[in-house]
Amino acid sequence: MTSTSFDPSVPSRKPGAGRADTPPPGEAAPPYDLIELLFFAYRDFTADPDTVLADFDFGRAHHRVLHFVDRNPGIRVTDLLAILRITKQSLGRVLKQLVDEGYIDQRPGPQDRRQRLLHTTEKGEVLARKLAAMQALRIDDAVAALPEGGADVVRRFLYQMIDADLRPDVGRMLGATALLRVQGPAGRRSDNSET
Repeated sequence: MTSTSFDPSVPSRKPGAGRADTPPPGEAAPPYDLIELLFFAYRDFTADPDTVLADFDFGRAHHRVLHFVDRNPGIRVTDLLAILRITKQSLGRVLKQLVDEGYIDQRPGPQDRRQRLLHTTEKGEVLARKLAAMQALRIDDAVAALPEGGADVVRRFLYQMIDADLRPDVGRMLGATALLRVQGPAGRRSDNSET
């Protein structure tokens, strides 16, 4: 069984002591600082919502489903599966609980009645927005500490972290205005550029 808490029986070490920071000759060191900052940032970004979700006996999977259904009213189950990259069985379990408890409503498609289109209920929308507001506070605080234009650099960095073949799909989901912000000057064509 894996423990998620600190084990005091393991001796602590001084920063940098015994780490694999030195790469083999001829190889570049991985950007350990960025790798670890991403781990810690994600840990804390999800911590506040995790506390609220625990009161409902929900987890991060419930949060992801609520978020994307709230942001994309009428989303098809197949599209949600593609966004989340989880199995149909995993989504089915989480979705059933959210539907049974009144957070998400499933409606048949207008042309194909076999399609299941997902919408947050009023109750689901309230919870989704509450969780987003908590995460927005953390983001706002972090962005406030950046120099001017720093938020767009962060957007571009995160966009570039997405698999290249999936960026167009994410861009469509973000919308045209947000896409220009994440692509930055390099992603825009300038009509005044000299050839």
